[in-house]
Amino acid sequence: MAEQATSSWCRRDAWAAIIQVGQIGAAGEPGVKVQLPANLQLATLIATTGSTGLERITKQLVGLDLPRSASIALSATHGLAWSGPGQWMLLARQRAGFSELTSLLSDEAAVSDQGDARAALCVSGRRAREVLAKGAMIDLHGKAFPVGATALTSFAHVGVQLWRIKDGPDGPAFEILVSRSMAASFWSWFAASAAEFGCNVARPG
Repeated sequence: MAEQATSSWCRRDAWAAIIQVGQIGAAGEPGVKVQLPANLQLATLIATTGSTGLERITKQLVGLDLPRSASIALSATHGLAWSGPGQWMLLARQRAGFSELTSLLSDEAAVSDQGDARAALCVSGRRAREVLAKGAMIDLHGKAFPVGATALTSFAHVGVQLWRIKDGPDGPAFEILVSRSMAASFWSWFAASAAEFGCNVARPG
């Protein structure tokens, strides 16, 4: 009798084999810092036609109002980023309970898990804006892109969604989502752009 084939599957980080932790580019105090978030969960929400309860249920479940313009609402555990009329990106900073949350939201919206489709990173530091400006299609100056602003745009012809979070002790900070299929291309551009300032890459402990 033929043996039955068996296989095991495990989750593979979107940046695996693309990014290595450590210093790249110029030595010394880095002008740019990159954090690769752990356990970040993502899903798109598209309001269904005639739905009137999405805003109520998101407020009830995650304690946040749905942004009605190009901005993001954030708490310590969740976020809702405007992605177009009637569309949002939902994020959670922990895996536990995310499936249950998206299931509850599916009564009022078309929900699509994006956790394995996007690669996320946080870019911060005193030279962070200069690095991003090398490829940005939008103005990232603090007056044009304040804390809480979000945009769907491109860097060096790679589509991204980004938002500005609260400044860190060393300068402005941005969270960026890239299509997983374009992660290597994005990182190739970013690493080359950040090298002159020195860039430290880290994962949360």
